[in-house]
Amino acid sequence: MGRTAAILIARLIFAGVFAMAATFKFAGMADTAAYIAAAGFPVSLLLAWLAAIFEVTLVLAFLSGAFFSEAALLAAAYVIFLALSFHGPSRWQANQAEFGFFVDHFTFFAGLLYAAVHGPGDVLAIRRGLVGRVAETRV
Repeated sequence: MGRTAAILIARLIFAGVFAMAATFKFAGMADTAAYIAAAGFPVSLLLAWLAAIFEVTLVLAFLSGAFFSEAALLAAAYVIFLALSFHGPSRWQANQAEFGFFVDHFTFFAGLLYAAVHGPGDVLAIRRGLVGRVAETRV
């Protein structure tokens, strides 16, 4: 019972973090695009929309359990990309809080990797996915 509750809470936390991120992007797409452009990326408005849609897709995967391991791996790569692109070493001298943001991304990364390996659990999970099928057939 405790294991099931922990897994469901973790899935809700993952979904909640990405849902908040997507909500902020949709609520202020121009601001998100400006932030992306300030980091040096071209076509920032397109990237902002793609990021928001990607985050919604992650939310659906974390809530449903469908393609959970794949979503967790993609989310882990996305989180490391965000850490390096928006909170990396080039930003630490101007604002030391950026170092904290950078490190926080790595703890989230670790949790996503752990989730990718262990899957969505057995309760309230649509058991579909490429990685999940491989893990389920292992004895």
